[in-house]
Amino acid sequence: QVQLVESGGGLVQPGGSLRLSCAASGGIFTIYTMGWYRQAPGKQRELVAISTRGGGGTTYADSVKGRFTISGDNALNTVYLQMNSLRPEDTAVYICNALIRESSVGNYWGQGTQVTVSS
Repeated sequence: QVQLVESGGGLVQPGGSLRLSCAASGGIFTIYTMGWYRQAPGKQRELVAISTRGGGGTTYADSVKGRFTISGDNALNTVYLQMNSLRPEDTAVYICNALIRESSVGNYWGQGTQVTVSS
């Protein structure tokens, strides 16, 4: 059974930085995409950034372009989200997502990690 485990959330002041990590484990045959969504209280879940393996590139939400960077370590089945110049409106639960083939292709979610940007 595939599991996604996030780490790296916390409290940071506006203008600060955080780095999130998400490691996938289990009966992984192929990882197609790994990325991050976020959900703030009272709001819908939204895409933050996603990376497609095999040269498929990356996609960012307009609100984070130029501030957030997604990267990965294929050997470790891990994806990172470097978040710089954080703003109060970035406060949310950040949730890792991956499209992974075990015996079949499944869309998997982590438990989420809280990011709070406040002075």
